[in-house]
Amino acid sequence: MAKGDDDNNGSSSSKQISVLFCCLGNICRSPLAEAVFAYEVEKQGLKAHFGKIDSCGTGAYHQGDPPDDRTVAVCRQNGVPIHGTARKVKLSDFANFDYIFGMDASNVRNLMAMQPRNSRASVHLFGDFDDKKPIVDPYYGGDHGFQAAFKQCDRYARAFLASLNLEKSSQL
Repeated sequence: MAKGDDDNNGSSSSKQISVLFCCLGNICRSPLAEAVFAYEVEKQGLKAHFGKIDSCGTGAYHQGDPPDDRTVAVCRQNGVPIHGTARKVKLSDFANFDYIFGMDASNVRNLMAMQPRNSRASVHLFGDFDDKKPIVDPYYGGDHGFQAAFKQCDRYARAFLASLNLEKSSQL
């Protein structure tokens, strides 16, 4: 994050935006959303506007594990790099991120319940900037669920980026 920025209204080009994606276990939807969003930021030439892009889970069920193999597979099929290990959301995340996106209503409720007063983070459903639909957990289903989640993440990432009205940068 850029140091010394008092203003978070988006008018300063030196202010970098930080985004955190959150699902239940941080092995399917949130690492998928993180990967797709980072890819879209790069593709649109907006990397200079963003600081940290990360993901987490509301539970610690898979802490330290890599993304689910099916999440990795759908990213590879679509040319999107993915990496990282699962972690649980921390109170400090609410101070360190501008936006925290839950994948479904339960994630959003859990995040809002633990969000400290006057925290920096703005908590939303990832779909709020598009069709306001949740990203259904594909964990117990087949590959089609991961494909559907990928398509939603792609659409929601583009919709959120469009809502920010950022100018493309020549910086890499």
